[in-house]
Amino acid sequence: MTDHETASPAAPTPLPQTREELLALHRETRARRNAAAHGSADHVAAIDLLGRIEIEVARIERAMDPPLV
Repeated sequence: MTDHETASPAAPTPLPQTREELLALHRETRARRNAAAHGSADHVAAIDLLGRIEIEVARIERAMDPPLV
């Protein structure tokens, strides 16, 4: 079992539903990732959250009229 497979939260925290709130959370999470030691649990968690945020931003942008992507 690798470090990434050990303990994962049962249910991830729900994300904001507006693009602006998601982008603000993305900025905060990037800062948290950059402050964490490379490879630490905090670093890995921040990377995971960044991916979730980016997927949600893309979903919102695709649904816009006209789409931003």
